[in-house]
Amino acid sequence: MRVSEYVSHDAVGLAELVAQGEVTPAELEAAAREAAQAVNPRINAIVETWQADDEPTPGSTPLSGVPFLIKDIAVAMAGRRMELGSRLAAGNVSGADSALMLRFRRAGLVTFGRTTTPELAYSNTTEPVLYGATRNPWNLERSAGGSSGGAGAAVAAGVVPIAHATDAAGSIRIPAAHNGLFGLKPTRGRVSAGPHFDEIFNGLGVHGSVSRTVRDSAALLDQIRGPEPGDPYSAPEPSRPYAEEVTRHPGPLRIGVLTHAWGGRRTTTPVADALARTVRLLESLGHHVVEAEVELGADWEEFVLANARLSTANLTASIDELAAAFDRPIGPSTLEPPVLASYHYGQRVSGAQFVAALTIRNRVARSLARYFDAHDMLLTPTLPELPVPLGSHAEGADALDGLGWLRRLFDLAPFSAAFNVAGTPAMSVPVAADAGTGLPIGMQFAAGHGREGRLFRLAGQLEQASPWSGRAPTVWAGNHTGR
Repeated sequence: MRVSEYVSHDAVGLAELVAQGEVTPAELEAAAREAAQAVNPRINAIVETWQADDEPTPGSTPLSGVPFLIKDIAVAMAGRRMELGSRLAAGNVSGADSALMLRFRRAGLVTFGRTTTPELAYSNTTEPVLYGATRNPWNLERSAGGSSGGAGAAVAAGVVPIAHATDAAGSIRIPAAHNGLFGLKPTRGRVSAGPHFDEIFNGLGVHGSVSRTVRDSAALLDQIRGPEPGDPYSAPEPSRPYAEEVTRHPGPLRIGVLTHAWGGRRTTTPVADALARTVRLLESLGHHVVEAEVELGADWEEFVLANARLSTANLTASIDELAAAFDRPIGPSTLEPPVLASYHYGQRVSGAQFVAALTIRNRVARSLARYFDAHDMLLTPTLPELPVPLGSHAEGADALDGLGWLRRLFDLAPFSAAFNVAGTPAMSVPVAADAGTGLPIGMQFAAGHGREGRLFRLAGQLEQASPWSGRAPTVWAGNHTGR
């Protein structure tokens, strides 16, 4: 299969070709490898590739035979490296598949490589010392987002139609917005983090994907959802497969819209204009859109402080574990300045402060739940500005402590973390682009606990009303003129 044909299909479409006997999984993997070789030298989204050993049964699932990439953190593949974007974990080889990796295999996905992540996934841009910066395929001087920036850039550039991603404060939705993709963060407990973790960052972190089409993300979530024995959280079973939701009419929805973030960060004009166009599109589709008054449940500084304490305490424990496992020092030779500062900040978080932070988590969850009792969804920009130039996050970062670093990240992405804290689903939909630069602009829709089906129905409707699949970035494997 030529790369130009390969990139013209989404994951479900490729699996259908395999099921019909028109192409083999090996041929798809060869096309994906060729695509990677064509674009990765320019975007630096893939850490390594390997010859996949999976032999999926054609037609056994809606994704059988589809080439796939996993993020270099939080999912273990037996015999393959997982280095977490950090010199501290360089050379780490997983001894066994994690529960999620087993689900990827059962889904028939052909995993042949891993994508970049910032160090320990602790940033919303992907510029680690270990790998170097991942570049945005739409503009190589801009960030691809984070922490699933490698996944976002690889999918946007056409290497694979869908890739694994994680999200603890926006790390699925931010790269989706930066790269013109669809990305949905599931409800807390929808996808197991086991068996090594009972929860990631006290339930803030979840697994999911970024994709070029809505139905691909729905099909994958159908394959990987559900708890494992011992999981601390679970989500209500959906009433039907998510893949079916994508084609169902959502009905008229009551959607609140929030233009400017809780912390006072003002949305820039290009994004605010895109938000206004999205509101008009929603109204033309029969939805009732109203200005939202959404109580966060805590003032912004209180919210940021609670997140800093939860996140850095978890980060510190992980770093201690890695340092002990690899017998490496914790310092500037193994950790980047913002992560090292966050490590030291986490060391100072007391047990009482940690419990108080969990109380804030509860208040936010209860407050947003009350909002979603009265509204079907909340619409916000995914980000308040266009993708930032590479290096922007690092300016002055050496002088920040762990709280200051998280405050910077939340200032750059102030709309996303609330839904991680509340544990509710949220998605970034690439319904808009900036007229001046051509850069994609994502719109975030959030819904109540367990309401992924409602989000998929609206996303499917928006994809039909304002298609984005025809847009291609500057760096696009479909432009490759190989075999």
